[in-house]
Amino acid sequence: MEDKKMKRILIPAIAMVMCLVSCDKFLDRTPKATMAPENYFRDATDLQLFSNSFYNNLLTKEPYSEQSDHMVCLNLSAVMRGGNNRTVPNSGGGWGSGSGAWGDLRKMNTLLEYIDLCEDKDAVVKYTALTRFFRAYFYFNMIKRFGDVPWIDRQLESDSEELYRPRDSREVVMGHMLEDIDYAIENLPAGVSTYRVNRWTALALKARFCLFEGTFRKYHDPASYPKMYVEPLPEGSRSASDYLTLAAQAASEIMDNGPYKLADVADYRLLFANVDANKDEFILAIKNDQSLQICNNATAFAVMSTQGTPGFTRKFIAGVLMADGTRFTDKPGWETMQFVDEMAGRDPRLAAITVGPGCVWLGDEAVSAPDLGCSVTGYQVQKFVMDKTLPEWGRVDKSYNDMPVFRYAEVLLNYAEARAELGTITQEDLDNTVNKLRDRAGMTAHLNLEAANADPDPFLSGEPYGYRNVSGANKGVILEIRRERALELAMEGFRLTDLIRWREGKCLEQPICGMYFPGVGKYDLSGDGTPDINIWTGTNPKSKDMVDFELGVSTGIVLTEGTKGNIYHHAGIERSFDEGRDYYYPIPTKERQLYHNKGVLLKQNPGWVDGLSY
Repeated sequence: MEDKKMKRILIPAIAMVMCLVSCDKFLDRTPKATMAPENYFRDATDLQLFSNSFYNNLLTKEPYSEQSDHMVCLNLSAVMRGGNNRTVPNSGGGWGSGSGAWGDLRKMNTLLEYIDLCEDKDAVVKYTALTRFFRAYFYFNMIKRFGDVPWIDRQLESDSEELYRPRDSREVVMGHMLEDIDYAIENLPAGVSTYRVNRWTALALKARFCLFEGTFRKYHDPASYPKMYVEPLPEGSRSASDYLTLAAQAASEIMDNGPYKLADVADYRLLFANVDANKDEFILAIKNDQSLQICNNATAFAVMSTQGTPGFTRKFIAGVLMADGTRFTDKPGWETMQFVDEMAGRDPRLAAITVGPGCVWLGDEAVSAPDLGCSVTGYQVQKFVMDKTLPEWGRVDKSYNDMPVFRYAEVLLNYAEARAELGTITQEDLDNTVNKLRDRAGMTAHLNLEAANADPDPFLSGEPYGYRNVSGANKGVILEIRRERALELAMEGFRLTDLIRWREGKCLEQPICGMYFPGVGKYDLSGDGTPDINIWTGTNPKSKDMVDFELGVSTGIVLTEGTKGNIYHHAGIERSFDEGRDYYYPIPTKERQLYHNKGVLLKQNPGWVDGLSY
């Protein structure tokens, strides 16, 4: 496990080792005489080494592996299964102290406490801004996970009373996050620095967490859902509209004055497969490096049968538009359309992130069909798969393409969504955001504001796959922006967070099936006219010249209607989402007990039962 973790660090290995040695020795404070703070934080190099661990500890290294209603693996996550599969942990769970969660915050507050010892005052300002960026990033993750959390902005000792500080309201925490991020925006460098946080990264984070909070408070309205606010919002708290306005303003600043644009790539796949992140579009990326064995598992995840067999769901595939902007789900008989037909004429991004008919892997020459042994739904993943000619292609934990953290495409979508939710979006806004993404993708039609609102897509708002909570004059355009977001940001770690903030957790209960097959027989999935697979039973025997899948067994093909239907390997697995509980994670039992022993009540999140009477 330690070897695997070290392969996913963000910064060069030597610098990381230096950082961990200096950080850990100082934070252990044993003995204090030899590890006094005046021996640290003396120059910009000290500050950089100490802050390097923030990148490694806080940034998500494998966003592509998140399961949701749009992408699943053979073994469903506890979040996807819900119910009794989710329980209150004794410790950890994202809350733990020591080297995790609050331990990361302690390192930030340590740096801020002693940073003035540095004689380079320009470095003091820069690394104060960097640390406050990461403190805002840290608290955003905590609010998403737990809701109300205690705000702590100073280094705590083992005997500090504030170690057992009760939870603050999310408004108090968000207010401090805004202070931190505004300081970072004002004081971080403005030059392009793809692997280091800059002013534009801070603006992108502000747009992201303000959009989250604005939509959260809109769809989890405090008056209608008071239990979502364990600590009630104080009088004078910002409204949903206030946060949405801040989100739009931050995104607009990047769009109007930033150095970024959508990458001009001949093949959309290269945006995610290239070894080096595109500096036009990636505002912040995680740097991977083969020579240093700083790698990810993205390629093997998609092409090896032992790495989870991820697959997009039929819901996701059906929600993608045709290339001319019309709706696939308006086509007669779309529900029983077979693979080659359903993939024809779609938004070109679909063929770039999945293995579609006629697919030729980057660096290959042969046409490939989806490998049903590597995809639990049949819709095999292609996003983040590297060029096949590169060394160690397909090996476990050996991919070294960079991973996105903030991308300009997200900024455009955040701006469009904030404006749509505010009710102030214009056609010009759409032309500057969604329609730029469509143009880059090769779509032949733009999103029209009036047309979208005049005819909201019933697939996106009705049973069995739609959102329940969108209403009002802008319903149609909000649904279309969500559609665009789902495709453009697929597998980048946003989907579960989006469902939480929209109060759409019930989407996790919706069908997660795959390709449709009308029965046993031979099927062409590559689109070349020659069958690639054979679905067989005793009356339809195995073949000798193609891949065989036995009907009705977990190692073959399981269909929703027995002898026909959609691939559904998760049949019989109970899934549920408890709206009174599952929008938050629980507070670990041990943490609540520790607080209780100190005479402080740490409230449990609503709906979670941990056996404690307080």
